[in-house]
Amino acid sequence: MISPPKEKGSGFGSKGLHKIQNMLHHRPRASSLGQKDKPEKHGHVHGNGGEIQWCFSQVKGTIEDDITEADIISCVEFNHNGELLATGDKGGRVVIFQRDGKGNPHFHARGEYNVYSTFQSHEPEFDYLKSLEIEEKINKIRWLQRSNPANFLLSTNDKTIKLWKVTERDKRAEGYNLKDDAGIMRDPTSVNTLRIPSFKPMELLVEASPRRIFANAHTYHINSISVNSDQETYLSADDLRINLWHLEVTNQNIVDIKPANMEELTEVITAAEFHPTECNLFVYSSSKGTIRLCDMREQALCDKHAKLFEEPEDPTNRSFFSEIISSISDVKFSHNGRYMVTRDYLSVKVWDLQMDSKPIETFQVHEYLRSKLCSLYENDCIFDKFECAWSGNDRHIMTGSYNNFFRMFDRESKRDVTLEASRENVKPKTVLKPRKVCSGGKRKKEEISVDCLDFNRKILHAAWHPLDNILAVAATNNLYLFSSKE
Repeated sequence: MISPPKEKGSGFGSKGLHKIQNMLHHRPRASSLGQKDKPEKHGHVHGNGGEIQWCFSQVKGTIEDDITEADIISCVEFNHNGELLATGDKGGRVVIFQRDGKGNPHFHARGEYNVYSTFQSHEPEFDYLKSLEIEEKINKIRWLQRSNPANFLLSTNDKTIKLWKVTERDKRAEGYNLKDDAGIMRDPTSVNTLRIPSFKPMELLVEASPRRIFANAHTYHINSISVNSDQETYLSADDLRINLWHLEVTNQNIVDIKPANMEELTEVITAAEFHPTECNLFVYSSSKGTIRLCDMREQALCDKHAKLFEEPEDPTNRSFFSEIISSISDVKFSHNGRYMVTRDYLSVKVWDLQMDSKPIETFQVHEYLRSKLCSLYENDCIFDKFECAWSGNDRHIMTGSYNNFFRMFDRESKRDVTLEASRENVKPKTVLKPRKVCSGGKRKKEEISVDCLDFNRKILHAAWHPLDNILAVAATNNLYLFSSKE
C-alpha cells in the first residue's frame, strides 16, 4: 500500500491526496486515448433579446516575462452588487478594485475598475509541531453582504481563515488637548487652555483591518469557504472535513469523511458551497465525481447526505484516467437556487436539484484534450482545478481552459464560443474574436492546432458580475476585464 507523501503545508497536499487516491484505485483498462474527438460547435453567446458580443475592457498587471510566483492570481471574487472586485495571489496579498464612474452611465457600462485597497492578508508560517511550511497563497475570497458603511470579506490560505473589515476615512480629528499637531503627547502640566477637537477633511484613506482570525481547525488544505444566506455563519472545507463557523462565536465539524484507517480512503472533498437562499442546505463535491446535498435540519453531523448527484460513467470513454478527470474541481449554485453547475477536467455539467440521477445539461470544454491525457498526467496539468461561473440571469456559464482560452455556454440556444484573454487587442471596446482549436486533419487559417496549445497559460480563476455582463478573468499575473458591447 502506498503511504501518503508529506507535502508543503500539511500531511497531504490536495494534488498529493488526489494522486494517491487515484493511483490506489486505478487499474489500466482498454484505453480510449485514440478515439476521435467530437467536433465543437462555435458561435456567439446569446443574451436576452440578442447576441452578447464580448469586448476587451481593461487589463491589470505587469507585462514583464519574468513573472514572480508571488504575483500569480489565485482567486477572483465580485461582491454582491459588483461594485467591488477582489483578487488574491500566491504572495498572500488581497487587491480590491472599485467600479468607477458612479452616476456616469458611460463609465458604468464599460465597467471601469481601479485599485481601491491593497493589503497583506496572509504571511508564510511554519508549523513547528509537524515541521511543515504553510504557504501564504490565498485560496479563496468570499464577501459578506454589506450592512453598514464598512465592507467585510473572508480570505483563507491552506490553514487559516481571516475576516477583514474594509473602511474609508476622509476626515481626521484635530485640536487635541494632550497631543500636539504632530501627535506627540504633551506634558499635562503645560496645558493652560482647553481646545475643542474638530473633524477636518483629509484625503480618502481605505483601511483593511483583521476583525477575527479562525485558525487551528483544519488538518488538511482548505479548498473552499462559503458564506451562508443568514450572513452569520459560513463553512470551510478541506480534503476530509467541513466545518461550520459562526462569525462571532466558534466552529463545529459538520462533515467528516476521514476513515478510521487511512488506507481505506477512497475519495476526498474538492469543493463545498451553501445554497443561496436556504440556509440549511449545502453541497460538497468529491474526487469521485459525486455531489452530496446535505440538510442541517436533519442532524448536526451531516455524514449522511439528503441527496447524491452522480452520473454513471460512459463505458466507451473508460480509461486509466477516468477517475482523475471525473474529479469535480468546482461547484456553484445558480442565483435562483434551482440548479448547480459542476466542473470536471473535460466538461461542465448543470444539475437540477430535483433530479439526482444525471445532469440536465453537459457541455464539453476541451474534448480535444482526451487524446492528450497521458502527457497531461505526466506534466501534472491533469490535476489543474478549473472554476466555473454563472451569469446574473443563470442563462450562461463560463469556465477556463488552456492557452488563456475561456469558454462561454448558452443554456438556451446550446451554442458556445471560445475566447482568449490576450494583450494583442487591448483597445477598449475591441470585440473578441472567437478562437477555434483544430484536433486533427487539415488546419484552417484561423484555427490553432491542439499540439500548439500552451499549457502554462491557463484560465483557472474567473468571476461573472452578479448583475451585468462583465467578466473578470485571471491569467497568470494579469486580471482581464471584459464587458458586453454597448
